[in-house]
Amino acid sequence: MTRYDAGVRLLLLSDIHANYPALEAVLKDAEPRHFDAVVHLGDALGYGPFPREVLNTLRDIDATCLLGNHEQMLLEYADNRREKRDSVVSAPLLWQLARLSKLDLALIRGWRDGVDDPALGARFRHGTPVSLDVYTDSVPAARDAFARWQGRLGFVGHTHVAAVYATLNAPVGEWIKVQPFPEGGSYLVPPSARLILNPGSVGQPRDGNPNASYGIYDSARGLFEVFRVPYNVERTQEAILAAGLPPVLATRLAIGK
Repeated sequence: MTRYDAGVRLLLLSDIHANYPALEAVLKDAEPRHFDAVVHLGDALGYGPFPREVLNTLRDIDATCLLGNHEQMLLEYADNRREKRDSVVSAPLLWQLARLSKLDLALIRGWRDGVDDPALGARFRHGTPVSLDVYTDSVPAARDAFARWQGRLGFVGHTHVAAVYATLNAPVGEWIKVQPFPEGGSYLVPPSARLILNPGSVGQPRDGNPNASYGIYDSARGLFEVFRVPYNVERTQEAILAAGLPPVLATRLAIGK
């Protein structure tokens, strides 16, 4: 991704899951807040009914896109390296695969499993700073990630829950503190702390709030902000059902679970 010597405002997206109405609402909300670059932290695909619209939009905004576990599974299906199953995870991926072009697949194959930005002092990855598919979803999980990774800033997705895990220096070593953002909010990054920051899910939030979630990180101010945005949930639900995808994927969008 692009390196910046001065301050940068990053628009942080994750887990769109082929929910184009949610992505559309997020980009409209983010535009007046101003940003210099876009990073998508994985799982643009899976679950939802608008895979090509989402891929085209990410291409149009020149987003740096990381590989998520759903893209990894889709490529395994494309290469016949994964056994086909009838499940709530597999069914949408197989449906999407049948509708993606060779150019779409080529784009996804170019996504990396993690990116480091030395100038920003940050690592971007889907699950944890050291894993594509492990969840940073608890203090013990964050403690394990911090033990395996010595960086200062880690940006992740995967949990579908916006949160910050931060280290605090103590006589017995690093303590871990968590700050969730079910309604959005801001977090001033302490200069001496190490942090794992998650902007939540654009297309399938799982914290009880159905509104789309995204983040902006301002490196000059040391500020991480999470925003929640309402979108046309019914449009996505109708498209899921019209596509013959598992109905639970439509139901869960309305309750944020």
